[in-house]
Amino acid sequence: VTLFPAVLTVPAGSSATFFCNISMENDSGLEYSLNWYKETNHSQAQKIAEISRNNPQTKTEKYLLTNHTPAFKIEILNLYQNDSGSYYCGLITFFEPDKVMESSRSHLVVTAAPEKTNATDEPEMEEGSAPNHSRAVLVGILLLTGAVVLLIFGYLTVTYRRGGTIPHRDHAALRGWEKPPMVSISTVDYGVLEFQCDQRTQVPPETRPVDQTEYATIVFPEEKPVTPERGKKHQD
Repeated sequence: VTLFPAVLTVPAGSSATFFCNISMENDSGLEYSLNWYKETNHSQAQKIAEISRNNPQTKTEKYLLTNHTPAFKIEILNLYQNDSGSYYCGLITFFEPDKVMESSRSHLVVTAAPEKTNATDEPEMEEGSAPNHSRAVLVGILLLTGAVVLLIFGYLTVTYRRGGTIPHRDHAALRGWEKPPMVSISTVDYGVLEFQCDQRTQVPPETRPVDQTEYATIVFPEEKPVTPERGKKHQD
């Protein structure tokens, strides 16, 4: 009974595979089974799995046994560091003088899971720096927009104070107000003028014409501009 490999080093989380070969001169009709054992710190061996000659495969939560007579394979699944130790197989024969034959020991070393390399860490650093880059771009855009607004406001202020090319009404519209236009209103006063007859000429009563009153309209132009309130007062 032989077992290989003699030493196997694998990382945690993976699986380890050992092969146990048996050689018998005449195994026709011979009944046997193969047991797997584990030793830890040279302590007493502990049986961990078993497979019979007529069973092609046996699987548990931790071990997968496959019968490829005269070779038997064992796979130790989902390794942990405490799975490290010495393993060997034992052939159990029935109706024979030597019922137990053990193989040599194979040593299994389970290492810690590999750490992430720099190549895998670089994308994480880039992902972490992406929000900072976006924030910097946003702040730059806001500062640029504020500078443009200040330049436009300064230009309009200087142009307005110097009496530039922008018309007064446009300046007023930009500032949101405009002085009301001055209203010039002409007023009309009505008076009564009496015309007396000539005292020199005496007209007989019977021939004197009927007294008539004549009216004249005199328009006095307003010297000063009148506000809308004053104009309305004159119109009333």
